[in-house]
Amino acid sequence: MDGYGNDDLLTIGAFAARARLSPKALRLYDRLGLLAPAHVDEASGYRYYRTEQTERARLVALLRQLDMPLALIGELVTLVELDGTAAAERLAAYWADVEARIAGQRTLADYLRGRLSGRSSEMEELYGKFVIEIVDVPERVVLTETRHTLADELPAWIGASLGRLEAAARECGGVTAAPFVVYHSEVSMESDGPAESCVPVADEAAARAWAQAHGRPWETVVRVEPARRLAYTRITKAQVAHPQIIAAFEAVERWLAGQGTGPTGPCREVYFADWEAAGPDDAVCDIAFPVASSVTLPVPSPVSPAGS
Repeated sequence: MDGYGNDDLLTIGAFAARARLSPKALRLYDRLGLLAPAHVDEASGYRYYRTEQTERARLVALLRQLDMPLALIGELVTLVELDGTAAAERLAAYWADVEARIAGQRTLADYLRGRLSGRSSEMEELYGKFVIEIVDVPERVVLTETRHTLADELPAWIGASLGRLEAAARECGGVTAAPFVVYHSEVSMESDGPAESCVPVADEAAARAWAQAHGRPWETVVRVEPARRLAYTRITKAQVAHPQIIAAFEAVERWLAGQGTGPTGPCREVYFADWEAAGPDDAVCDIAFPVASSVTLPVPSPVSPAGS
């Protein structure tokens, strides 16, 4: 065959020219299971392709330029032949994850640039991006789970534990305020806390009965969280990722030191937004430290309070 054969097949060279790809790329796609030849000659090993495979070949090449995982490329090129709309939605979901990761990496790069430079001006610029607020939070009853966990396991545990606790709270009069996570000791890649997930609940008696009847697998308990004054800063979904979030904690601590004071209890993250619906630049979380009642801001702020 030279170009077209009796079965309307294209040689790998002719198909490569039509698809605007190299034969080397086509051989790679075959090895990766992304685009198999229509026919392989058993005697010569020559690969042959059909004209209608051109669009799939070009699509694979374009998706690889997005640094998309090979398994997802295979899923998309198969899905697009069945349901183009569903394939487009799957691509949109993938790209939203990419943008969230890039936004987080941008925040981390800013943080590291300031830290590595050793120049106070760089650090002032970094910490100056965080606005510090003060809020008084009333006493409340909370359903809680506590776990020793490292930083890489923390996000999954927070999501799972808060989901369980919110479902339980709905059976106990409802959720009365934003859920939060208290860090009783440092959580990092070397230190495992513990961390405590907390969901404020309306009916204390019902919550205690629920914990006794259903909470044993997760060691769910009920406690009364005392009224507190919190110093906090609001961050975006991209900034929540570890270690980017460290800059927010340090910004609040730095502000407190500037006031000649410090925290009076363990730090916390208050999750007030719909995590799944939020984009990378949407505010989702308050980084907060309990402080003495004498700590105030020089000028009242209109920002809505943490834990409201």
